[in-house]
Amino acid sequence: MEKFTLGSLLDVVGELFSDEISIAVSDREHYLYYRPSKRVDLKIKPGDPVKPGTIAHKALQTNQKASEFINRDVFGVPYHGMAVPFENDGELEGCVMAIYPTYTEGKSVVTVKSPDGWKPIPFSEVKYLEVKDRKTHVYGDGFSGTNKNPLQEFEYSLPRDQFIRCHRSFIVNVHHITEIFPDTHSTFVLAMDNGARIPVSQSYSSYFRKLLSF
Repeated sequence: MEKFTLGSLLDVVGELFSDEISIAVSDREHYLYYRPSKRVDLKIKPGDPVKPGTIAHKALQTNQKASEFINRDVFGVPYHGMAVPFENDGELEGCVMAIYPTYTEGKSVVTVKSPDGWKPIPFSEVKYLEVKDRKTHVYGDGFSGTNKNPLQEFEYSLPRDQFIRCHRSFIVNVHHITEIFPDTHSTFVLAMDNGARIPVSQSYSSYFRKLLSF
């Protein structure tokens, strides 16, 4: 088998993500690869330096995963980004980034597939979202349906003052949590106002506690 080039391999990996998400890879100082999306293009070119203030720079400086909103001062467009550093033989080598379009002002509903068509559900009525059977299920007041977008995209498009990722398969609306119960191994179970029980996994528990201040 012929060797894959970095670009061809990452093009294949990029197919696993929504076409609205840009993908970038850098070493410790420069970008090595960039695949723009349909909705957000930072105009990065291989060889461009990693600038201070970017999500890549934050991950490389701390050698830790970084995830936050970056304003338009750096690239001319605002974006939500997630960057994960990687090492080689124990030495920091670079980082991989997923770049998401910002939440669209004015959007206030999640549209789900119903038996007869589609139904818009206001954000305030969405209780939680769950991925199962390779579909995103949206649960509202007395109604549920599916949406074509992956959970990762909802994580960056839903209002952050209402919705929190608590598990690889769940995003919850904090306004519909009635109580939080401790579970085993530093995890939690959320009691929702519709009677559902939602797990908070160990990998999200510290982040969840920090956002809800407990």
